[in-house]
Amino acid sequence: MKRVVLTFGLIAGAILTAMMSINVVFAEKIGFDRAVVVGYTTMVLAFLLVFFGIKSYRDTVGAGHISFLRAMSIGLLIVAIASVIYVVTWEIIYFNFMPDFIEKYMAHATQELRNSGKPPAQIEEEIQYMNKMMTLYKNNILVNFAFTFVEPLPVGVIMTFISALILRRRKPRESLATGIPDLQN
Repeated sequence: MKRVVLTFGLIAGAILTAMMSINVVFAEKIGFDRAVVVGYTTMVLAFLLVFFGIKSYRDTVGAGHISFLRAMSIGLLIVAIASVIYVVTWEIIYFNFMPDFIEKYMAHATQELRNSGKPPAQIEEEIQYMNKMMTLYKNNILVNFAFTFVEPLPVGVIMTFISALILRRRKPRESLATGIPDLQN
């Protein structure tokens, strides 16, 4: 199991890292809203490796069989490895090459909020909340790590759940009397 999880986790992490690195560079040029769509689309594509990782385990280690729970655990481990690689890459990019990224994104989010048509009091309240979160993000590495880790996680969990449902295959039960597979169940 370790080999399958590491192989597919590292490949998914490499895809996430490469695409995130490219996406971040062009985020301002294509617009932050489009960059988010591109980013999450990339995550879906990278987490397709969860499907192939579970399938590889089922076909090689499981002799063609895998339970839903085993498939979920393999998929979630692949997602965890890829997500950690994603976070480490983001921390390197953010702190060394783009320390002003959060300010640029906040300026964009603030402008979007002001153009939303919401009441001014609600806009100011939301801006204050965003500023508080930005301060936490900038000043606390653990919060920064947690926020970044949570970005790809929902996509990975959904992909794992769908893959586990599709790929689960039970071993045929044997009849107690004959030892022959019971094909009725």
